[in-house]
Order: sequence, then structure tokens, then C-alpha cells
Amino acid sequence: MKAVILLSGGLDSATCLAVARRQGFAAYCLSLDYGQRHRAELEAARRVAAALGATEHRTLQLDLAQFGGSALTDARLEVPVSGTQPGIPVTYVPARNTIMLALALAWAETLASRDIFVGVNAVDYSGYPDCRPEYIAAFAAMANLATKAGVEGAKLSLHTPLMTLSKADIIRLGQKLGVDYRHTVSCYQADAQGRACGQCDSCRLRRDGFASAGLPDPTRYQETTAQP
Repeated sequence: MKAVILLSGGLDSATCLAVARRQGFAAYCLSLDYGQRHRAELEAARRVAAALGATEHRTLQLDLAQFGGSALTDARLEVPVSGTQPGIPVTYVPARNTIMLALALAWAETLASRDIFVGVNAVDYSGYPDCRPEYIAAFAAMANLATKAGVEGAKLSLHTPLMTLSKADIIRLGQKLGVDYRHTVSCYQADAQGRACGQCDSCRLRRDGFASAGLPDPTRYQETTAQP
């Protein structure tokens, strides 16, 4: 069985890949170089794909920085470091998940694959609208209407195995599946060596997840960052 897995290089997508592999899928991993400031995650994705036995890993280039509108793609906007706030944060990248899922859908159809895995989560996350269950259901319905495979009866399944898990539960699951989280980068403003800032929302969620799971945090932090 072939499956396309969206792989950012972060903790969640690495765990999602491990789930797909455990379920017996040959993993075709897709990463997107979209002009993100935390480009170290792309190298992390390559490490994760290799470590977890991906059949193939591709990185596509699509510069969303041309549009901006997010602290992850526009250097003029600062990444928040004061903790999670109400509302949709400035780190939301407009239409990112829709774009990445559409690309995964195109690849899946050419592979004759009926399965796409994405590590979205609606419990410990930053409040992005394209991580919600209703969005995933809507995309899956659209995908089965919009493709030759879907029209001909080869129904696509969009797998979100982490959707209802806490960050601690995700980490515990990954540990059971053999994920080496040292390979991953979650920080929104990681440096070129992949070292985390320790202050952005993603760093806080990751650090709190390891603490709640009762497991040591393998994250490498920047020298100027006060260690948690």
C-alpha cells in the first residue's frame, strides 16, 4: 500500500509518518519549501524520512513569501514569544494546509494511492483554522469530487491519526513507534543549525508536551536562550 505523508520535519509530522509505517504503508513523503523562516525544518524532514524508512521523499518549492501575511514568511512580522493568545496567531500561513494537501492529492493520484496522512492536531495547537476536523472532512469530500480517481470509485482517505491527541500523548505514541525526536525541528524561528528559540508557541507546546509525558526533552536550544 502506498501513502503520501506530509512531512514538515516537526514532531507531529514525524509521529504521523511513524503511524503510517506501522500500519504497513510504503511512505511517499512530501515537504514544502514555501519560504519559511525556519528552513532548518526541511533538513529535519530529510533526516526523519531516512530514519523512518520512507520509500521516497520529495521537497517542492513554492514561495509563499511572495504573498506574506504570516510571521513565518514575512521578515517584517515578529514571531510572538509571549505565550499563546486568543484568536488566530500571526504565525498562521494563509491557505498553507490547503496548498500542501492539494499537492499531496496530485502526487497520490499519480501513484495510484488512496491514502494521505497529515499530522494536524486540534488539541495542543496554535488555533489554526486548517487544523480542525471539519476542515479535514471538507477537503476529503472535495478531493473525491475533484479527481479522476475519486470519480471512478477509487475513494481517497485522508488520515489524521493525531487529531484528538494531546502533545504528551503524541510524544508517548512516537516513543512507542521508535521516533527519534532529536531529528525533528519544531521551532518557528530555529537557527541554521536547527536550534530552537525556546520561546515561540511551538517551542512552548513541545516543551510542555515532553514535561507532561514525563520524558526528557531532546530539543537543542540556542545559546542565547535561557534553558527551560
